[in-house]
Amino acid sequence: MGVFVCGRCDAVLTRPVERVALPVRARQTYGHDLLPALMESGTYAVDPEPSGPPWRPWREIGAEEAAARGVFAPVTALSFGEPGAVVVAPGDTRGTVLIPERCDGYCIGLDGRSGPNLACAHCGSAVATRVDDCSYWQAVWFVPDAVRRVPGEGPEQGVADWAALAREYQGAAPIESNGGWSARWEAAVGAALAHLLAVSAGARVALPDGVMADTFGRALDMLFPPGPTRKRAVLAGPGLPPAAADIAVVPRHPRTGEVWQPPGTAAAVPLEADVWLSMALPRVQLPVPVTGGMPEGVFRDDPLPPYPLRLFTPDRWVFLDTLARLPAVREPWLREIHDRFLDHPYGSPF
Repeated sequence: MGVFVCGRCDAVLTRPVERVALPVRARQTYGHDLLPALMESGTYAVDPEPSGPPWRPWREIGAEEAAARGVFAPVTALSFGEPGAVVVAPGDTRGTVLIPERCDGYCIGLDGRSGPNLACAHCGSAVATRVDDCSYWQAVWFVPDAVRRVPGEGPEQGVADWAALAREYQGAAPIESNGGWSARWEAAVGAALAHLLAVSAGARVALPDGVMADTFGRALDMLFPPGPTRKRAVLAGPGLPPAAADIAVVPRHPRTGEVWQPPGTAAAVPLEADVWLSMALPRVQLPVPVTGGMPEGVFRDDPLPPYPLRLFTPDRWVFLDTLARLPAVREPWLREIHDRFLDHPYGSPF
């Protein structure tokens, strides 16, 4: 465990937190509702890419300089700020105060448009940006060179191995209480879809019936021209029996970011662990608590399980952002898909 302290005066700015992988939804914007906290309480993540101003548009960067940054297709703009921003849940901060003149937002909260809006309460240094406006995951992003990590109280949790991941970690519910698909599912599938396209090498992909067809199927049908399927994709990972396939959709470890490697020659497509767990190893629970002698496997019929109000749609911007950072996007067929999405930002490609 560790805490983050002010780089100027050493005042404590967070509770003890431990490092986990940065979620793929970290830069996602979604609808016009309040989203929950990006990070679980007691955790932090580090963004390896530059963030914040100055920003440079694509026309000023060029393909060669962008490729050196790990971006292989046009994007609207790239940050040339400092890499290494640290993100925590808003409730995990300590000893910070708002900077009133920087508390701008689009709708009903702060979106960070004016730069760091949190200062160290002890010395007044600008140390972080709180984001809690509608459409954004609520988070506090610490400026990389304004804070430093020091040891904190509390034991480090051991990194769960893959078998423990399958047993102990909780999957993310696919449907929200209002009947909409989960934003984290749409982000996770959007990122995985980009990887799936890259390893398909342009061949149509067959999916098993069920949740994979429901989440990936329509998008693949729209992206590929009609024709025979030449590759097969399945869910694979800890706790699942081996299955022969060309492509394996596998979990990305929530702590380390490591991607589970399938045996054999199947190409691995990473999927966020909480979504993978719900797809691959759903845990059926009684909808209401019961006591007494109700036999195992017998369910009450109230309330009904949630069902989505619309067809599933992967997050297009997470898809595009991930695709632009895969070297395979330089292949003409995949670049055409990328550019088609980028050139029509307000359509509904899925």
